Amino acid sequence: MSSETDYQANNQWFGEMLRGYAPNIDQGLVTVLASISNACSNISRHLWTADGEAKAGSSNTYGDEQLDIDLYADKTVFDHLRATGKISVAASEENPTEVQMGGKGYSVAFDPLDGSSIIDSNFAVGSIFGVWDSTHLLGKTGRDQSASCIAVYGPRTHLAIALNGKVTEGEAVAFDLILKPEDGVWAISKKVLTIAPAGKVFAPGNLRATSDNLHYKALFDHWVNERYTLRYTGGMVPDVYYSLIKGKGVFVNVPSPTAPAKLRLLYECAPVSLLVEAAGGLSIALTSMGIPPITGVLHPV
Repeated sequence: MSSETDYQANNQWFGEMLRGYAPNIDQGLVTVLASISNACSNISRHLWTADGEAKAGSSNTYGDEQLDIDLYADKTVFDHLRATGKISVAASEENPTEVQMGGKGYSVAFDPLDGSSIIDSNFAVGSIFGVWDSTHLLGKTGRDQSASCIAVYGPRTHLAIALNGKVTEGEAVAFDLILKPEDGVWAISKKVLTIAPAGKVFAPGNLRATSDNLHYKALFDHWVNERYTLRYTGGMVPDVYYSLIKGKGVFVNVPSPTAPAKLRLLYECAPVSLLVEAAGGLSIALTSMGIPPITGVLHPV
């Protein structure tokens, strides 16, 4: 999707689709989510032919080496968000500062390309977005989000979206869209995403931590002894998406003294947690149940 006509048609469809879940949804939020979907369409198309190993010659704030595709995805999202006129500030994992966007109404935090280190092996990767009805991100919590979504770029491109209860004026809801490559438009793939209370599927991130985190080692042994099915790719987005689509499973990423976790609360954990909880699942922080607060800095671990 690249022409202005395509964008306008997608924006109109998005509005009609979203009002099916939230009849009184703010038009500004519709515009923001439609813009995110347009950015994801462009990223998906770019990944078909992009060099997955080309290094940008730079590192982000966290010390991660940046690839050309990381910077392309980051710029694409910022450009689309800025064009809406509905964004006060935005921040990304590649640019973790509150960037003034020239609009007002919403703030967006995002990971433009989660899992880029595994894309050269042709594994699925994704993008993660959290949307706040606010002029800033500092001091906000995950539960303050209006919406969140993850895009999955694999054999097919999907976009899983969560709307908070304050948007639907009822229960939070999660649903899934698929990008139709023949015409570059989105369609509903699953009207409702639901995660069952239990299911013997696990995706254990940061397994190195089991060497000096005995609790994690015991949990991992429990899953193995209980004959859980392992479904793990090394990418947070496809692994969480598996549970959303299959309706069962657990994803974990546990730290230890010698193997710290690399997930960021603002750009990854908070948006994904809203999706999981909107689907009936549970998100658990290290110190509390549910989504912990986002305070103090833009990139809390």
